[in-house]
Amino acid sequence: MDLLNTLVDKGLRRELPSREEALAVLATSDDDLLDVVAAAGKVRRHWFGRRVKLNYLVNLKSGLCPEDCSYCSQRLGSTTGILKYTWLKPDEASKAAAAGLAGGAKRVCLVASGRGPTDRDVDRVAGTIKAIKEQNEGVEVCACLGLLSDGQAERLREAGADAYNHNLNTSEGTYGEITTTHTYADRVDTVNKAHAAGLSACSGLIAGMGESDEDLVDVVYSLRELDPDSVPVNFLIPVEGTPLAKEWNLTPQRCLRILAMVRFVCPDVEVRIAGGREVHLRTMQPLALHLANSIFLGDYLTTEGQAGRADLEMIADAGFEVEDTGQVTLPEHRANAGAGGCGSHAEAGCGSQESAGCGSSESAGVCGSAPAASTAPAGEPRTDLVAVRRRGAGTDLAPNA
Repeated sequence: MDLLNTLVDKGLRRELPSREEALAVLATSDDDLLDVVAAAGKVRRHWFGRRVKLNYLVNLKSGLCPEDCSYCSQRLGSTTGILKYTWLKPDEASKAAAAGLAGGAKRVCLVASGRGPTDRDVDRVAGTIKAIKEQNEGVEVCACLGLLSDGQAERLREAGADAYNHNLNTSEGTYGEITTTHTYADRVDTVNKAHAAGLSACSGLIAGMGESDEDLVDVVYSLRELDPDSVPVNFLIPVEGTPLAKEWNLTPQRCLRILAMVRFVCPDVEVRIAGGREVHLRTMQPLALHLANSIFLGDYLTTEGQAGRADLEMIADAGFEVEDTGQVTLPEHRANAGAGGCGSHAEAGCGSQESAGCGSSESAGVCGSAPAASTAPAGEPRTDLVAVRRRGAGTDLAPNA
């Protein structure tokens, strides 16, 4: 296909595809799917080889959130039956992180539900970061605490944080339909605060909330403009008790096309398969490794993932290797661009569900010849694959790593 040849050439040069080309990727047929994966895989291998970075989530504070994000099981008024607990102590969080690191994770993502941290919360998380770093040489720590106030990103950086996650989740044009207690602009502001503080910015999206192809392209182009170093791609986990519990809009093929589109638009960035891969990609997860160079290991914030051992076996069986602490994730031009490993905002390369945070499962008017809304058939509900987390942080049971 001429389209795919063009996109590969642009990806190798870090050149931005046109919106029409990005929309065309989402509109490809299932008959062309393997060609799409193969093309995007060339771009992925050019910048990241066959390495897969493992990340591990530690939910520092579960539930009890005053925000009303429709996709989130921790939202205000949630009836999901998830674990609810207040802040883990630094030694408890460090112990939880150790399980993921022992399983091969390179980065620990410290997540706390809520609108944003108080200064006391920042102090608490700073202590946790220091405890984890003192006990684990070479570990990367990403904080994900919601909306940041002035000076808080700098304090996290001083405490040893390497990155900060705050997802855009969906397009600016549809953001108000998903969340009303904060704005899209609030999220952009927090990502910019992380950048300015020298933290490696991490920001992504949630697919499967009923958005159109244009919405997906719009949010990914907005992410490229923000220039984060990593882009988590979440697939909505429709948890019973949330407003989006009936939104089963994804098929494995649709998920692969979305990942391919993200890779073409953000060729030299850490693209991470985040929440929902087991639910929606299912047996086609290995194909997604040809598109993304990063995944979460084991469980998520409030739901369970597949066994950590199964993740490692999948990576090996697909012919990939786990990235170790001695390897630099980002291509040299991005890794050396700043103190936080962030790429230049002026470069052609793009930078980076359950909560507003790490691996969270979230503008109109895009022109192009593709249809205004997705024509992909809705996925069959797989509620049997959605299990509330009952182990790990906040419990007495061993974590899944």
